[in-house]
Amino acid sequence: MMRRVLGVVAALALLGWVAYALIPGDEHPPPPKTVTINGLIGSEKRAFFDDPDVKAELAKQGLVVNADSTGSWTMREQAKATPEKFDFAFPASGEAASAVKQAWSLQDSPVVPFYSPVVILTHSGAAQVLAKAGLAVKDEANGGVWKFKMDAYVAALGQKTAWESMNGSSNNPDLKGPVLVATTDPESSSSGAMYLALLSYTANDHRVVADDAAVAKVTDVLFAATNPQGAQKSSTDELFRDFTANVGRPLVFGYESQVAQLQLQGLNTNDTVVMYPDTTVQSDHTLVGRTEAGRKLGTVLRDDDALVDLEAKYGFRVQKHPEVFGKQTEGRQPSLAKNLQAVNVGQAPVPSMEFQKKLNNSAKKGTK
Repeated sequence: MMRRVLGVVAALALLGWVAYALIPGDEHPPPPKTVTINGLIGSEKRAFFDDPDVKAELAKQGLVVNADSTGSWTMREQAKATPEKFDFAFPASGEAASAVKQAWSLQDSPVVPFYSPVVILTHSGAAQVLAKAGLAVKDEANGGVWKFKMDAYVAALGQKTAWESMNGSSNNPDLKGPVLVATTDPESSSSGAMYLALLSYTANDHRVVADDAAVAKVTDVLFAATNPQGAQKSSTDELFRDFTANVGRPLVFGYESQVAQLQLQGLNTNDTVVMYPDTTVQSDHTLVGRTEAGRKLGTVLRDDDALVDLEAKYGFRVQKHPEVFGKQTEGRQPSLAKNLQAVNVGQAPVPSMEFQKKLNNSAKKGTK
């Protein structure tokens, strides 16, 4: 009797083991172990990293990101002073990223998950005045995209052209004083440095500044563009907030992504005009990872489909799916370029770090 009972028990145990072995594996494995990382980001990416959906998706990838906002060109000094505090740095330009990479003595190539061209922001009244004066043109054949004529602007700086001298300005009380594009401080902010790079390229007969003779040649133009601005903002986000609040100068240098983000969130941008410099520079948002977890952040921002979709939602042109930007902004106001080549916008090379610093000094001090 006992043998029979033991046999039944053994048989049941065997059946139970077989049944367990046949149960399909868990199709949703547990999320990876979460690691908290710290880094530096440009202010134009603050809203993206604060988004709860972005935080949730990063958590699925095992990352909790603590990011401090700062000017792209100040990251190098912070990264060099206390490298142990940071897992990554994420400035708005490849040049600023190269400076951080050098400070950390890294060999790995940084990652560029997305990019955004720099643009000039204004309102419809000012745009019409600029068009009459030959400083801007509306490309009706390409969806009404506006272009800003850089050569004409350099000439206007040299002539110290005032708004009051331009036809139609009397109808707009905000158009007073010199025709001047407001920018951030090039010593701290990537957008301000890119503005000087673009302006110097234009003033140097469309050649990149690569020697001291070229620096001397463009100094007067850079000083004329910078000195009348007075104190400059340290971040593009501050400058853009002033613009959207209708305070400050009528022409503002910023990122295309800032306007695209407002569009995609359904906010009112109807009186805003985005002008693409006919020769422009591109803001490559470049992530430098100091630690393994920092490098992982760059990889998932570039490759993870959910994060790529969220980047596009914030108006960035994503590397993985470059066609998305044109599809989601098509038909919205203000008109944004679906394809920069189609609207005949050229790209200016940027100077080396050595000559960028010399341009910054020239813009501040002039020929004195």
